[in-house]
Amino acid sequence: MENRITSLFNRKDKNILSIYFTAGYPNLNDTVTIISELEKNGADLIEIGIPFSDPVADGLVIQQSSEIALKNGMTIHLLFEQLKEIRKSVSIPLILMGYLNPVMQYGIENFCKKCRETGIDGTIIPDLPLEIYEAEYKGFFEENSLSNIFLITPQTPDERIRKIDACSHGFIYMVSSSSTTGAKESGDKEQITYFERIRKMELKSKRLIGFGISDKVSFQRASNFANGAIIGSAFITALSGESSTESKVSKFLLKILKTETI
Repeated sequence: MENRITSLFNRKDKNILSIYFTAGYPNLNDTVTIISELEKNGADLIEIGIPFSDPVADGLVIQQSSEIALKNGMTIHLLFEQLKEIRKSVSIPLILMGYLNPVMQYGIENFCKKCRETGIDGTIIPDLPLEIYEAEYKGFFEENSLSNIFLITPQTPDERIRKIDACSHGFIYMVSSSSTTGAKESGDKEQITYFERIRKMELKSKRLIGFGISDKVSFQRASNFANGAIIGSAFITALSGESSTESKVSKFLLKILKTETI
């Protein structure tokens, strides 16, 4: 069966909306509800964050959501348990995003097998170097039809980008700036230069832009330079508050995807 990520990009080439949230936040058992509501309200792809105690690449919002999720009792074991029936109701691609340490503790081979059993389509492990992935773990991912997504930044040399492009299945995660995750000021000239540079390289891989995408304007701007964009911190912020999870998800996505001017 064709990987759902590949199917998505074959079906839709522009304005792909990927949403990231931290599993176990704001409440331990919100995971399936959030995923279901995201699909229902128009998300194309979902990145489910595995909370970690030392999330070095993440901004304050995601760090705090990880702390709360861990206090709530979220673990990889529990996350897989929560997701075991997810493919009975959800059809869009699902990606697990987390740091290498918890995955290593679980066991990478076991992790990849469990992803396949659960219906996970890909992984993003920011601190897993390409060379180690290729030398030690690539087989586990390929055996289980998992796309491992690699990140590039404005500082990544062209030669390395070409290497990542050659090894990539699914898409390349374009980090919009060299800082941590979270909303950024739009219209940054350096970002535009970087986006243009990558576009001119004519890579074979599809590309999604992440870090600093927070609203309709920044989503559409990023989508002009790639196949779509990833929203994380702004969505996690929207999940706080007293209203129901369903209403928080639908309200947030309406603001991003509404066709007329907001």
